[in-house]
Amino acid sequence: MKPIKVIMVTFLAGGISIGAAIFGQRWVLESPLIEGLGKRPETDIQTLPDFRLPDLNGHLVASNAWAGKVLVLNYWASWCPPCVRELPLFIRLQNDLHESGVQFVGIAVDRVEDVKRFVADDPINYPLLIADADAVALAKRLGNRVEGLPFTVIFDRRGRRVFSRIGEVTANELEARLAALVEHGGRQSTRVD
Repeated sequence: MKPIKVIMVTFLAGGISIGAAIFGQRWVLESPLIEGLGKRPETDIQTLPDFRLPDLNGHLVASNAWAGKVLVLNYWASWCPPCVRELPLFIRLQNDLHESGVQFVGIAVDRVEDVKRFVADDPINYPLLIADADAVALAKRLGNRVEGLPFTVIFDRRGRRVFSRIGEVTANELEARLAALVEHGGRQSTRVD
């Protein structure tokens, strides 16, 4: 190739590269998908929000159905080993503390058919709801930014978030938290772990 052609091709390639870089930078900065970068994430929710999710039969259940109770929300899935390990503890505590105003609610991040099949073999004694995209977004706002499972959140009788944990909770930890809430009329310090 002649030297003049090499110079022309080099300038042409350089011009295209610079143009693409300028256009690309403008696109990234103006893109609504990238708009939130650099901003602080929304603050975590500190009180029980209003939400409606379908149960296993497709009926919508509102969060206010458990107003005035100590509410334990547990995001779980049938395919998640730590989630499944927690279930016997939750079932036992639901039995033991139901009369004291404690209510467990499972939010399954799973297909409804898989959850139905799971509970047919291993019955669960508390309401199960099916997560949708809004429920996953809610989990993030409740503190589960990594979308980990299991994820457990406890609200006192006034609807204040008093505990949240990504990962498996221990019997000692959960029993102590719930005992403190039951003993104090469902109120506890608002410190969230």
